[in-house]
Amino acid sequence: MKKTIYSILLFSLFGLYNLQAQDVVLISKTEVWSKVSNNNTSIKISEQEFKQARADFRQTNAIFLPNITASHTAIATTNPLMAFGSKLNQEILTQNDFNPALLNNPSQIENYATKFEIQQPLINIDGIYKRKAAKSKMEAMSLKTERTEDYLAFEVNKAYMQLQLAYKAVEVLEKAFKAANANKKLADNSLKQGFLQRADVLNVEVRVTEVQNQLQAAKSNVQNASNYLSFLMNDDTYVVYKPSDELAVASLTIEAQNISENRADIKAMKLASNAFEAMNKADKMSFLPTLNAFGSYELYDDQVFQGDANGYLFGAQLSWDIFKGSKRFGKAQKSKAEFEQSKLEYHQYVSQSNLELNKAKRAFIDAENKLKLNTLALEQSEESLRIRTNRFKEGLEKTSDLLTAETQYAQKELEYYQTIFEHNYAQAYLQFLTKE
Repeated sequence: MKKTIYSILLFSLFGLYNLQAQDVVLISKTEVWSKVSNNNTSIKISEQEFKQARADFRQTNAIFLPNITASHTAIATTNPLMAFGSKLNQEILTQNDFNPALLNNPSQIENYATKFEIQQPLINIDGIYKRKAAKSKMEAMSLKTERTEDYLAFEVNKAYMQLQLAYKAVEVLEKAFKAANANKKLADNSLKQGFLQRADVLNVEVRVTEVQNQLQAAKSNVQNASNYLSFLMNDDTYVVYKPSDELAVASLTIEAQNISENRADIKAMKLASNAFEAMNKADKMSFLPTLNAFGSYELYDDQVFQGDANGYLFGAQLSWDIFKGSKRFGKAQKSKAEFEQSKLEYHQYVSQSNLELNKAKRAFIDAENKLKLNTLALEQSEESLRIRTNRFKEGLEKTSDLLTAETQYAQKELEYYQTIFEHNYAQAYLQFLTKE
């Protein structure tokens, strides 16, 4: 049995050394959020999505800005029409070139043309609505980034409280382990003096083993909570963090008691619906004609990059796609259905958010009540353990009763800190849901 106890103590020391052998870094919640806001991958992904939406919006500038191109073309031809036209463009046509023999069978001629073209949209109604849709999408992505930051702030708060709770569990169980070992020494002495039976001492040893197992699991939870903080901060060193702030009952100010339509994610849903509405209008406007202006300036010569002859052309074009095989009808019907779906999804999302708020309010009230009861239960179990421990030292208390009181006190202490976590979490979640 001594060998078994020695193994247990050795295992305990090894677990404690394993935790302490790693780098333990003291960190505050403010420091965690600072690193998360600068390094978190989810925020960076959201920022890139916004940049994509902004780039799509900037592409719609094409409905206002001109399209300008420049080209230089070189040809050599004996084609009668091309040869005559090239001489005409180069302004080198003579009377002899009208000779039918030369017209029908011209010599090879080279032509070098430099051309500058401009196309300017004037009226493009469907393009205007597409631009509105792109703008709504861009603004929605900006709000999505904002809500992502809100969520991560809430997640940092929760993860930091989990780390605090993990350390509290280690603290409670180390105290319970110390008390269990002290009780074992008392039990061993009582056994030697004939006041206890061997079965009572075995019960104490079982209690020591149970606390040891719980303590080892609590230390693993410290590492798990630290690793999650590292993940949020995008830190691959995975050191063991220790909170610089104690786990205590928080008192946050909840400004709003209802879901606000100004909340970033809800506004983003509304803007997404507006984007679908604008796309539907754009599809309807595609039935209307478009008006575009165009112009070109051309330089011709029989030598490369020369321009002895020049000319220009400008005009306007009114075009109207009257019928495209019912393709536009189907596209308009589809965008209409997408718009109606987005409105339903928006109302469903708001309704679901209100459902979550109501649940969160009840959870907060339950956590407050539970905290009051667990505070009282902790005080009672502590007093009970104190009395039984004193009676056990005097030989007036059964070993089983002492172990029960000791187990109950450790359990109530863990429940007390767990309730503080639940209370603070429910409060932080309420603040997250009602944030505008």
